[in-house]
Amino acid sequence: MGPRTVLAHSIHLNTSDFQLLHQKGAKVVFCPNSNLFLGSGLFDLRRAETEKVRVGIGTDVGAGTSLSLLQTLNEAYKVQKMRSQVMSPFKMLYLATLGGAKTLDLDDKIGNFEPGKEADFTVLDCEATPLLAMRMAACRTLAEKLFVLAMLGDDRAVSATYVLGAVAYQRDPA
Repeated sequence: MGPRTVLAHSIHLNTSDFQLLHQKGAKVVFCPNSNLFLGSGLFDLRRAETEKVRVGIGTDVGAGTSLSLLQTLNEAYKVQKMRSQVMSPFKMLYLATLGGAKTLDLDDKIGNFEPGKEADFTVLDCEATPLLAMRMAACRTLAEKLFVLAMLGDDRAVSATYVLGAVAYQRDPA
């Protein structure tokens, strides 16, 4: 175990386990869809953060139900609520972007829009569905918009995907 170790799920860890992960520089991937589908347990994000363990979000479909990061964030929010923890929309965005990049030791290449990075990103349409459009019209802050995207968004919200700055996917205009 070391800095290149990335462990999925990590739902049955105790304090000494988290401390060992921190000590060794290992990271954790939170996979709420598969944990909920299997009924195997609820990840303790607050504990991982308290113990200074890096966390990213994963769309494990070996037992999960979706590859959509938006749907995964939706489930992650619910898992944390079941643990009486609140996950802010900004935390959700972080886990799906720079948090994931840091978990994979790729934050020097991807994870945000800093100059010199590889420009891998997805463009989301906040009005992709009638429900999203209706709910977005009532949003007053960026936090509200991010929350609505995470709760109501799915693959239909993906307008375009860029890899190394080039269009890899573009939704057909309808």
